[in-house]
Amino acid sequence: MTDFNAGQTPDAPQSHDLPLLAALAEDLDRLNYTVDGVAALLGAEAYEALGRDQLVPALLATARGPAGGQPLAAAVRLWLLGRPVAPEDLAAAFPATGVAGLQALGLVGPQGGLLAALADLRPYASEDLDLWVASDLGAHQRPGVLRHDHVLGIGQASLTLAQLTVRAPVERALDLGTGCGIQIFHLLGHARHVTATDISVRALAFTRFNLLLNAGRLGLDPGRLQDRVSLRLGSLLEPVAGEQFDLVVSNPPFVITPRSAADTEQFTYRDGGLPGDEIVARLVAGLPQVLLPGGTAQLLGNWEIRRDGSGADEPWQQRIEGWLSPDTEAWIIQRERLSPAQYAETWLRDAAENRDAGHYERAYAAYLEDFASRQVAGIGFGMIWLRRAAGNLAHDGGSPAGGAGSVFPGGGLLRRFEEITYPIEQPIGPHLAAAVERHDWLRAHAADFGQQHLQPAPDVTEERHQRPGAEHPGVILLRQGAGLRRTSLMSSELAGFVSASDGELAVGTLVAALETLIEEPGADFAARLTEQVRNLVADGYLIPAPE
Repeated sequence: MTDFNAGQTPDAPQSHDLPLLAALAEDLDRLNYTVDGVAALLGAEAYEALGRDQLVPALLATARGPAGGQPLAAAVRLWLLGRPVAPEDLAAAFPATGVAGLQALGLVGPQGGLLAALADLRPYASEDLDLWVASDLGAHQRPGVLRHDHVLGIGQASLTLAQLTVRAPVERALDLGTGCGIQIFHLLGHARHVTATDISVRALAFTRFNLLLNAGRLGLDPGRLQDRVSLRLGSLLEPVAGEQFDLVVSNPPFVITPRSAADTEQFTYRDGGLPGDEIVARLVAGLPQVLLPGGTAQLLGNWEIRRDGSGADEPWQQRIEGWLSPDTEAWIIQRERLSPAQYAETWLRDAAENRDAGHYERAYAAYLEDFASRQVAGIGFGMIWLRRAAGNLAHDGGSPAGGAGSVFPGGGLLRRFEEITYPIEQPIGPHLAAAVERHDWLRAHAADFGQQHLQPAPDVTEERHQRPGAEHPGVILLRQGAGLRRTSLMSSELAGFVSASDGELAVGTLVAALETLIEEPGADFAARLTEQVRNLVADGYLIPAPE
């Protein structure tokens, strides 16, 4: 398929003039238009309010006093606050680009005798990136409902996906539904080549602009963008049919939209145009086809939690399990569950649809009627990790693992479903990678697990509770201070195993020693305790000791 290469796309930033983009980058750098630079200009209180989309403190900070007189204030008022700026102020702030250059790039346009922003252009920083990112103006920067081909900026979902992604070096990566391109920026740090797709021409135009504006900081040759990045126009996996990748990431348009909504009423950045949770179902089922053996995918998604014939909620895991092919490994973490009413309110507010009272009432009712038609009791949101199994591993159709029971559901294929709604450590990607490595280690040592040596992970602590005067604790807890920050209730024998696990004695030796200490241990004591120890390794409480 031919790469998208439209440097001139109507009603989007223009990226055909490479010298002009280089001049803009020079001006932005000179202004110190960075996260730290803006924070210093505004002050802590105004900057924190801006992070909540509250503009008034920043407006006051940039309208008077020392901050208001700085050239940086003109850029902040223009792009972050959505306020018109005098041409002479922009000319002073952007000497290399010039006012005419900003207009030619499609970033500003006339409004009376002033110049107004036609796009949002803001600094973005992470541990390894310091960039500028263009997107459409948000609801807090412009009046009215968002345009239906709105190109979303850096939101919480895109940040969540960036933190979720495992950053192992790969040859080829795919960013499915790239939006303004944030996932590409991170992928370029560990992928030799990135292919990015989107159904929106405007989204790809914003992405191309962002890549070329930041070419120097991303290590790209502006004249040979195709050497590192391929931009493709199309829906879902169609643009990459017949290709395979080491890694796929996706923040797809997973929002469940009423089927009664016409195509012209949908927002392309969030609505996939399919009924219910069908877009996530298709991706979960189809992504393994574009993965190399051992390749992984990380994405976000919504799924419906429906009522069964008796009116009870079906297990949320059951629906996703039905989407998985037999050779797909999966780890799904549900982070949130909303009622149909909460879901409708969230997404109507997201696109500022609550600004039109009549439209809001009709759209709200359409959401509730659509969910009721499918007996939807709730909507889950979470993180999805998939891997195309290498070799002859295959799922046997057994029940999925939910954090308890055997660490080998499906005969060694990783299938894990769990609900974690409390705060976890970010970025979580390194911890997920370590957990998958532990699963693979357990599978490799399934036959000789009793000969392995274990020790507690560095972040693990033990907590004991007992009644005053009691001889023994009534509750023993293991807690993780990092990663998924789980807490596990321990039996006395399992707690004893963990306490004795200093890497010196093998698993089988410790199990046998504990069996001799327990009165009436039972015929299955050794097997049961060994299985519990396996689960502690899978969860990261215990790790293999250095050899």
